[in-house]
Amino acid sequence: MDNPSAKSPRVAFVTGGAQGLGLGISKHLLGLGWKVAMFDLDADAGEDALDGLTDAERDRTIFLQGDVAHEADIKLCIQQCVDRFGRIDGLINNAGIANPHVPNIEDLEWDQWQRVINVNLGGAFLATKHATQHLRDTKGAIVNIASTRAFQSEANTEPYAASKGGIVALTHALAVSLAGDIRVNAIAPGWIEVGDWQKNANKTEPDHSEADKAQHPVGRVGTPKDIAQAVSFLLDGDKSGFMTGETIRIDGGMTHKMIYVD
Repeated sequence: MDNPSAKSPRVAFVTGGAQGLGLGISKHLLGLGWKVAMFDLDADAGEDALDGLTDAERDRTIFLQGDVAHEADIKLCIQQCVDRFGRIDGLINNAGIANPHVPNIEDLEWDQWQRVINVNLGGAFLATKHATQHLRDTKGAIVNIASTRAFQSEANTEPYAASKGGIVALTHALAVSLAGDIRVNAIAPGWIEVGDWQKNANKTEPDHSEADKAQHPVGRVGTPKDIAQAVSFLLDGDKSGFMTGETIRIDGGMTHKMIYVD
């Protein structure tokens, strides 16, 4: 939080906050004493997420169902967050269609392209649009979740790569537009294992080969905690108050490793 004089518990609005990386971020912030609004399209995930909290955490959590690409949903739910908690100090634009793979470009349908762009990039715009005045009131901060796929690609991932590249550009544009009121930064995660952070029906146990681990210079695949700790750092103006417009890669060093085919 950028306003050191504020004494009320800080409030975070986390899109895609009921499962996967978003749930990891939500729970980490709850552990730091924040109040959290988990916004997610999946009602079952929201129910499972709330069931997994302690009583004390549930008192500081609200689940809000909606589609981040529908402006009426995000506008209503941000207002519901403010009605419940009185403020918003941090917006985490995390919601996204996670599977990056699509048909080859000749077979890719316009609707497939548009849905990924609308959710991954448009959702961040809409949430920011409707949270901005509340964040101005608290001198709050925004953290956008991009991806290392904004900088490097596999074949047949055009919508996802474009959406995450757009997040990087949106981040520095907003940092300039909102300068003096709201800091805006982004995180570009690499391979983060979220199988055990899904709703109960989709939960899987991590299963990584030695090769999976070894291709990362740090020797392991990432976890939601790796990203959540960076999120809390970027939300804390006492620790990151001189940072805005930045995108931080957190990928175990993978994008810095040269790979040659033998």
